[in-house]
Amino acid sequence: MTTQVEVLDPTRQILQKVFGYTHFRPHQAEIINHVIAGGDALVIMPTGGGKSVCYQIPALLRPGTGVVVSPLIALMHDQVSALRQNGVRAAFLNSTLAPEAAGKVEQALLAEELDLLYVAPERLLQPRILELLARARIALFAIDEAHCVSQWGHDFRPEYMQLSRLHERFPKVPRIALTATADAPTRGEIVERLALHEAHTFIAGFDRPNIRYRLAEGGGNARERLLRFIREEHEGEAGIVYCLSRRKVEETAAWLSARGLTALPYHAGLPASERMNTQERFLREESVIVVATIAFGMGIDKPDVRFVAHLNLPRSLEAYYQETGRAGRDGLPADAWMLYGLQDVITLRQMQDNSQADEAYKRIERHKLEAMLGFCELTTCRRQALLRYFGDTLDAPCGNCDNCLSPPATWDATEAARKALSCVYRTGQRFGVNYLIDVLLGKDEPRIKQFGHDLVSTFGIGQELPAEDWRGVFRQMIARGLLAVDLQGHGGLRLTEASRPVLRGESKVQLRRRERIRSKAQSHRRERRRFAKSADRALWEALRARRSVLAEAEGLPAYMIFSDAMLADMAGVPGVGEHKLKAYASDFLEVLKSNAAAANPVSVVETVEESLLLYRAGMDVEAVARHRGLRAETIYQHFADAIGRGEMSAAEATGLEDVELDSIRQAFAMHGDERLKPVFDSLDKAYSYGILHCVRAEFRHKHQ
Repeated sequence: MTTQVEVLDPTRQILQKVFGYTHFRPHQAEIINHVIAGGDALVIMPTGGGKSVCYQIPALLRPGTGVVVSPLIALMHDQVSALRQNGVRAAFLNSTLAPEAAGKVEQALLAEELDLLYVAPERLLQPRILELLARARIALFAIDEAHCVSQWGHDFRPEYMQLSRLHERFPKVPRIALTATADAPTRGEIVERLALHEAHTFIAGFDRPNIRYRLAEGGGNARERLLRFIREEHEGEAGIVYCLSRRKVEETAAWLSARGLTALPYHAGLPASERMNTQERFLREESVIVVATIAFGMGIDKPDVRFVAHLNLPRSLEAYYQETGRAGRDGLPADAWMLYGLQDVITLRQMQDNSQADEAYKRIERHKLEAMLGFCELTTCRRQALLRYFGDTLDAPCGNCDNCLSPPATWDATEAARKALSCVYRTGQRFGVNYLIDVLLGKDEPRIKQFGHDLVSTFGIGQELPAEDWRGVFRQMIARGLLAVDLQGHGGLRLTEASRPVLRGESKVQLRRRERIRSKAQSHRRERRRFAKSADRALWEALRARRSVLAEAEGLPAYMIFSDAMLADMAGVPGVGEHKLKAYASDFLEVLKSNAAAANPVSVVETVEESLLLYRAGMDVEAVARHRGLRAETIYQHFADAIGRGEMSAAEATGLEDVELDSIRQAFAMHGDERLKPVFDSLDKAYSYGILHCVRAEFRHKHQ
């Protein structure tokens, strides 16, 4: 009997052999074949949708080296490290390289020893680099984060506007521009400024169905609500908290840290070394929360960010989509959680008004902020509205946003709106929200009496609503354009043309009722952990622990070994290329076998005990590892487990003399035992991570 063997085309072969996937995602194959054939392309694909594969596979299949224009150094480092983990010949050219190292990369390019080369746009456009590229064989140019070319966008980079020179200098080399964030005007600007008039546009959609959008009105207890959200729904998980100002970033990070969380500040005013350390810790550790301004995140390719929280209103829906898109890149459930308030609106409008931009730019910025406010005040599906803004559609409500899960209550606020508008008019259209609320509530305040506003007809007519409800009325009326903020008048409110029909009784006003804070933590936790249904919690934690050991031993972020999604599906092992299979299969299969044997008390100890027996029978660590088909680091981890149970000493496990062990113990006493890398570095990298695991196990055992 004969069996049919599927013959894969070259693109599928690369997808499976290098990246470990059996099928392309929507549009990927079409894009890849278009670029391989020499065509230009503009690719709009959501974060986590697989944009990088669209240029990486063509670069591997076309003759020469694929040159990738990337805006941030951290992004280059992450992508090159990940590619090398998959066995791809990748390198970067940026300011972190010493001249000698940069020279080696350039020689490798000329010798056609690179599949992919990542370069920053300002370096790429230097005459010397352009001359270097002219001498090399170039497979394609990939322009990542192409929205940076838009001067109206949220992340404009002036150097991107010069990238049309690539087409002028290398007219026969295909170009592919990629972004996750571009509305219709931005797409047109990308085409115009990059001279992509002949390019085919591929729009793979903007939907991120695994992200749950949750927005609520802020208040004086914003930090407490944030802490409760993290504790109840994302304990021990990585996240990003965005704030509007540097001061709020530092205060929030310090406040969260004081409550036992690992929260690190990040903004452009901090020293470069501190920002780099924060970024490194965020990438390599699994429970770090970064509190940041929008200066953080664009260069982060961390797939297991489980939440993005905003303590202030983003300035546009593009910014909101880009920032929230940093959550859940692995496809597992994630949260986009936000608190916002009227002060955010006033602050952002003051920033717009005080900028040095021309009036046309300010007008667009105001329009974008109005769209963001409208999104906040929605009473319908948020995902449908967000996709509609980018020209995408969703036929039915998503069922995974706050409005779908708990439809907001609305109320007929026509009478309240008329009272608020009248109060603005009667007090001279020059006072802010707090003062107007005091007038409506009939407060006995000296300032009100000073201006004679205790005598106006609107004094005390609003006592049916509490101050917080009035604040919501004013905020929603501003969002709907019924009131305008007089920025020159220090935040005073004034009437608009749209308010006249309401005052005359010709128009009704239906507003969103102010949210009463309630926790949905239990139901969300069950949804968030649905990926663990196929494997019990003990196996999940065991796989994560093994991943941490390997990652620390190799100096890599844990997700570069395997992502959370890969661990969750470890039984089927999707997304594992041949390179990773050879490197890590034995380690993770051992964990799986140990877990499967957990029902048999005799089998539970066999994996550690077998390593101990072989070692005590005279084999060294390397021999035990070869005999068992494991890595030496894994054998040391077995020893560390035995040491932690008091069944073995560090001296027996490592074979080191007391003087050496004492120096390692002193390093742990000085640097702590949470992370091995500081200890590893302080000892001049003289001892392997496996040995350090053993000494740390003894250190912890004695200090329990």
